[in-house]
Formats: sequence, C-alpha cells, structure tokens
Amino acid sequence: MGATGSLMATTRRIHPAWIAAIVTFFTLVATAGFRSAPSVLIVPLEDAFGWGRDQISLAIAINVLLYGLTAPFAAALMERFTVRKVVMAALTTVSTGAFLTTFVHAPWQLVLTWGVIVGIGTGSMALVFAATVANRWFVKRRGLVVGGLTAAAATGQLVFLPGLTALSGSYGWKAIGLTIGAASLLMVPFIYLFLKEKPTDLGVTPYGAPADWQPPVQSTMNAAKLAIVTLKEASAHKDFWILFGTFFVCGLSTSGLIGTHFIPAAHDHGMGQVVAASLLAMIGVFDVIGTLASGWLTDKYDPRKLLFFYYGLRGLSLFLLPSILFSTVHPSTLVFVIFYGLDWVATVPPTVMLCRTILGPEKATVIYGWVFAAHQIGGSIAAFGAAVLRVKLGDYAVAFYISGAMCLVSSYFVLQIAKGKSTASLQT
Repeated sequence: MGATGSLMATTRRIHPAWIAAIVTFFTLVATAGFRSAPSVLIVPLEDAFGWGRDQISLAIAINVLLYGLTAPFAAALMERFTVRKVVMAALTTVSTGAFLTTFVHAPWQLVLTWGVIVGIGTGSMALVFAATVANRWFVKRRGLVVGGLTAAAATGQLVFLPGLTALSGSYGWKAIGLTIGAASLLMVPFIYLFLKEKPTDLGVTPYGAPADWQPPVQSTMNAAKLAIVTLKEASAHKDFWILFGTFFVCGLSTSGLIGTHFIPAAHDHGMGQVVAASLLAMIGVFDVIGTLASGWLTDKYDPRKLLFFYYGLRGLSLFLLPSILFSTVHPSTLVFVIFYGLDWVATVPPTVMLCRTILGPEKATVIYGWVFAAHQIGGSIAAFGAAVLRVKLGDYAVAFYISGAMCLVSSYFVLQIAKGKSTASLQT
C-alpha cells in the first residue's frame, strides 16, 4: 500500500483531529490541576505565616487576572509561532514559578511567583488552547469538542484537588509547589512528541470539512499587534461588549468566587479542608457532564438561549449557598454541588460559538481570547473582593449574593446578542 495509502487507511479508522483533541484534553487536565492549587494554599499559608486572607488572595487575584490578560496574546502567538511552541514555553514558565514558590517568606514574593509567573504560564494555555484546537481541527462536532476540552478543567480539579489538599496536610504547603513544578516539566516532552500543529501538516482536512474546504489565510502580523488590532475591530460591535460583560460575570461567579473561596468558606463553618476540597472536586465531576452536554446542545440549539438558562440557574444557586454551608455534608449541600457543577463552565461552548459571529471564524480565537480576559478580570475581582468582604463582615454571604444578582442580569443581556439572526446563521 505505500505511505499515502497507509495514512488514508489510518485516517478512516480515526481522524487525526481526535488525536489532537485527546492530547489537548490531557494538557488541560494538568493545567487545571495547577490552577486549582491556590484555593488549597489559603488556609495553610494563614497557619504558616499568619498572613491575612486578603493578603494571600491578592496573589491569587493577580494570578487569575494575568491568566486572562495573557490569553488574547497567547492566542495570537499560537497563530504566529505554532501552538506547540507556545504551550511548551508556558509549561516551563509554570514549572519555574511553582518551584520558586517554595522559597517565599513574604506576601509580595507570593504575588511575584504564584501571581505573576504561574499566572502568565497558565494563561498561555487554558481555554484559548482549547478554542484554537477546536477551530483548527474540527468543522463538525466543534461545539462538542469545545465542551469536552472545557470539561478537562473540571477533570483536572477532580484529579488534583483532594490529593493536593492531603499532600499539604501531610507534608506541608511547599509540597504543592514541588509537585506542580515537576508535573509541568513532565508535560513538556509529551507536547513535543504528540501534539500536531494543524490538519494540513498531515495532509488531511479538518474533521467534517466539505470537499471544497480551504485553510484560512494565516496572518503574518506581529502577535501583539494582531491581538490589539482584533480588539479594536471587535470593540466596534455591540455584541462583543455583551459577550465581554457576561463572561466577566461568568469568571466572577466561578473561578474567582467558588473556585478560590469555597474551601475557606466551608472551613469557616467548621468543615475539614479535605472534605471541602472533595466537594469542590465533585463540582468538577458534574461539570464534566454539564459541559459535554452543553457542547452537544450548542451544536443543535440557539447558543443565546442556552446562556440565558445557564446564567439564570447559576444566579439562583448562589443565592442559596450561604444557607447550606455546614460543618458536615448535608443533603442540601450535595444538591448545590450537583446543580452548580452542571452549570460551572457550561457557558463556554455557546460563548465560543458566538465569538465566531463578531468578525468571522478566522479571528474567532483571538476574540475569544479577549472575551476570556474579561472572564479572568471578573475572577480576579471576586478572588480579592470576596476576601476583603469576608475580613470586613466576617463571612462570604454578601459576596455570594452580589455574584448571584450579576448572573441574573447577565441572563437578560445574552438574549440581546445578534438580534434578528437565526440559530443556523450563528452555527456556521
């Protein structure tokens, strides 16, 4: 048969797009583990150094902020210098920051290592990586793939969070930095060997592409300039600002608030850290289900209506949270975990789909990078703001209520995106 015939036979068995998706999934699982560590560190660092919760949360807030602000530039760098090189450099950066964290003895050093270095490293991968792979490798099943890759974040939380909490309890908080630093380095050769850049490198078209499919023209513009120019062009569209604002609320109500402060809030009510971490990991389990379902639904239904339900239901669940946190696990706590978990990042597949409507599919990834930056700005504000409210008021209840109200407002605005356009036009 020859090399070409062999490749065609292999392609018929399994399209290379699915290999790219699997490699990306495991990379994002690892990245999510790195991202989950700050919520585990809050109480141990309070005990070890006597630092205030707001001081520790400042480093986490900067981490979350840079995680988002790096995203549009990382997306542009992936377009310009290849995905593989950017992801390998990002993993090396995370490893450096994590190892340096073990030497901190002042809050500003935590800001520099965990806040700045790890924040930039994880931001160079994250959900922009998922959107890039989905847009390059898939025409059909794109929503499902984005949902699956987004769910990787929850899977990473599931795999790493209880273990990191137990590790910290047994060997001290420095063990977390050492573990994450080593894991990041181990991922570098995995990416080098197994992540392929784009379908044309293998002589195939994206999964589900029509016979007349042509690859998009690659921009030769400087990566930073491409990110800025795309932002300038997108900012002229009202729909971009609606997506920007609603995804700001998405980040505020998930990674910034629950992702950062659920364990400390449960600890305030007398719950053990490992139990609280396990509940947060359970949120991750149900998020996998919810996000995969959201990806499937996005391929079939109006993404605006999906976002309306997601934000509305999330807002209602946050209003209930202050009344169901106890020292032990009650049935109402489990109901929240299941309900909130199904909705955790279900917003991502429809949001990625709607980003394609702003300036077309060729700039969708960079636009999503800016929208994702808004997600992390919201998360950063919640990570620090909730800590300040807790220090001032003694608990997190007001932070939960504010976040819930903002989710309900967002559920209205998402219905205003692309007014007058049909569902079919949004999914092309």
